[in-house]
Amino acid sequence: MNINQNIRKLVIIFVAFFMALSAGLVYWQVVVAQAVMANPHNSRPCLTSNAPIRGRIYDRNGVLLAYSTPSTTGCGYTRHYTDPSLAGLIGYYVPGYLTTGVEASFNDYLTGKKGITSLDNLVNQTLHRPPVGDDIYLTIDERIQKIVANDFNTPVAVNNNTVFQSDRGSVIVTDPHTGNILAMYSNPGFDPNKMVQTLSVGDQSYYQSLANQTIENPLLERPLNGKYVPGSVYKTMSLVAGIDSGHTNLNQPWSRQQALGPIVIGGQEISTGDNIRGYTHNFPVTTEYGYAHSDNLIFAQIGVETTASTWLDYNKRFYVGTQPPFDLPTTPSTVLPAGKDTLADNELGANAYGQGTDFVTPFTMSLLDDAIANNGQLMRPMLVQKIVDPNKTVVEQYNSQPSGPAQMSPQTAKDVRQGMYDVVQCGSASLYAGINLPTVPWTVIAKTGTGEIGGGKPANAWLLTQAPYNLNNPGQLPALTILAMKENAGEGGNAIAPMVTNMYNDIFTNVMPVPKPTPPNPNQYCFQSGMLQPAG
Repeated sequence: MNINQNIRKLVIIFVAFFMALSAGLVYWQVVVAQAVMANPHNSRPCLTSNAPIRGRIYDRNGVLLAYSTPSTTGCGYTRHYTDPSLAGLIGYYVPGYLTTGVEASFNDYLTGKKGITSLDNLVNQTLHRPPVGDDIYLTIDERIQKIVANDFNTPVAVNNNTVFQSDRGSVIVTDPHTGNILAMYSNPGFDPNKMVQTLSVGDQSYYQSLANQTIENPLLERPLNGKYVPGSVYKTMSLVAGIDSGHTNLNQPWSRQQALGPIVIGGQEISTGDNIRGYTHNFPVTTEYGYAHSDNLIFAQIGVETTASTWLDYNKRFYVGTQPPFDLPTTPSTVLPAGKDTLADNELGANAYGQGTDFVTPFTMSLLDDAIANNGQLMRPMLVQKIVDPNKTVVEQYNSQPSGPAQMSPQTAKDVRQGMYDVVQCGSASLYAGINLPTVPWTVIAKTGTGEIGGGKPANAWLLTQAPYNLNNPGQLPALTILAMKENAGEGGNAIAPMVTNMYNDIFTNVMPVPKPTPPNPNQYCFQSGMLQPAG
């Protein structure tokens, strides 16, 4: 009897404790849960909102570019960046805000979500331990990135007619034989550390001040997402298409009428735009001469002879109109008028020399440059080299590979490199005072571009380059390409050549020594090859 009473009392006590415990749980998890979560002294939310410990980002040589430390002002971790010149490329990370760049595209690796097992998750949750993200190694060489950033604003002789001061632009440095992006610079940029510091405390004033700069547009990663009229640099696309399809060759002759005009294309007379009238007296001239001296009329006719379907096909080979295979999102370049799928002859003529409806990104021009330097085969452009987990195990290794079938034949690529040599030694990159590309001891080859945008604004300046080039052994391929452009800077050669010259000198002197080819005497070469004519 007493035993039953004792059991009954024990049951009552357990029930009472259970009800009290349940009431407590209801109180803490329902009644005051929101207040507890909002309490600034409660660090529990950090386990979810800022977990995991984000992986680090390195350059190709193991130089630290992005890392996290425990926050000194709040809970969780704060992201830090070591090189502001990579802000647009790497992006920034603040919990609760839009992530950009590598931080966004590889977020699952950096947060440890990619490849983590359910058992790992269970252990981490049981121990209240956030997972540690994977580390990412980029193809970027921090030494080259710093050279590009330092040399970008090399002073130029400002001329109110041809060259204008501009700090807005892009530079892409690539190893064309692997597709590795060694440097990618966008200017103006922003301070990613200030972005993190302000957004972390809910202060959007710095972000808003950047977003409000509609002309400077520091939040735009110009190399990948800026679209511009290319000007004469796009004659390189037309030369590739024309030669490779058999519609022209370097030795094709052009009469005085064809070279100087007026000419009629698609029923429309074109009487202006020749760039060679003042110093060209002997005709016919060749396609090679027209490319070296950037003659618009010759290239309008090359475009039409190539035909719209063929010219557009070669554009597509460089992902014009589509997303290229790349680790970050890019804005597609375009060459077609809105709502059209082909070009009339007069439209094609203008597009063929880089005006018309051509609107391209620096990235597109870099891909074209790379394929020419790699003997016609574009390698898949690469920004991420490998991904390593916290145990130092390589979980992803990205190897160089062709982007697909070759974009052009090796002979076409060789012919275009020959034309680019002529541009620097004899043509549009040599004829103005202050252009020092011809004197670079590693022999830079290039194509200039001056993209006219109208409205009384200075043109966009472009320079598509490769080095070193060995005229005596043209089968020896250039080691690097540099694609550079500046918005509203004027004549391409005048405005950009000094800074690109400095970049090559600094890279080949301080980072990657390469042999210096022995060039021929430029005066002898230019006159003997017919790329310059004696004064008439």
